[in-house]
Amino acid sequence: MSVEDGADVPLRWKETTEVRVLHVEDDAAFADLVTDFLKRENDAFDVRTETDPAAAVDALLAGDDEFDCVVCDFDMPEMDGLEVLQRVRSERPGLPFILFTGKGSEGIASEAISRGVTDYLQKGGGTDQYAVLANRIENSIAKFRAEQRAKRAFGAMETAHDGISILDEDGVIRYANSAYADLLGYDREELLGSHWERLYQSEDVDEVYETLLPAARDGGWSGLTDHRREDGQTITVEHSLSYTDDETLICIISTTDESGESDRDGGGDGSA
Repeated sequence: MSVEDGADVPLRWKETTEVRVLHVEDDAAFADLVTDFLKRENDAFDVRTETDPAAAVDALLAGDDEFDCVVCDFDMPEMDGLEVLQRVRSERPGLPFILFTGKGSEGIASEAISRGVTDYLQKGGGTDQYAVLANRIENSIAKFRAEQRAKRAFGAMETAHDGISILDEDGVIRYANSAYADLLGYDREELLGSHWERLYQSEDVDEVYETLLPAARDGGWSGLTDHRREDGQTITVEHSLSYTDDETLICIISTTDESGESDRDGGGDGSA
């Protein structure tokens, strides 16, 4: 989380993407000013202002309008920004929420963080604050959307019939779906944190290093490999390997029938 007032470096943003912002601010004139400056920074911003914080919370939780981010003042009558944050978090725990306040303090910032604020920005006297606010909104939403995509992707992997694992740059298993663990006879928690070498007979490890991994880095590799199950038995699987740009290794395996054909559709390219 960022709590400084310095200029932020925005993430790449598609100007055609509509950004629905709920601005909770009891000073209507200042709220209009914020809306004008945000639109100058990014014409994709669609800002709705609520001067009554209780009405803002009701509008958000009613779900009639889908908002991408909440920008909220702190010092407001009847309900302050921390109370708004707490009510929003009770129903929308991941929604980007930025506290934009003129009465900031370390105590307020600390309490906001403990209640799950996404970002905290103190109002200043110049117009630069609006560019910073726009960047904070963009970055918060971009991060939230990326997290949502990742959750959907992991959800899809969890229900996949194929075994899927994700390894870090050191070859350590950081994720394995249920199908992967079941196919190899392991408890999933036992696999996490293990090096991939434990899944091969010792005589096959060199070939993985010398042939499979270089091919995976050069666009991907697929074929038949023999894996060692938890009980020590060997199982032949249809196997594909590919690297992402950050050196994460994606591994997909499925069982084969006696003819060497994959349960998915076809046979492999070769054996390890």
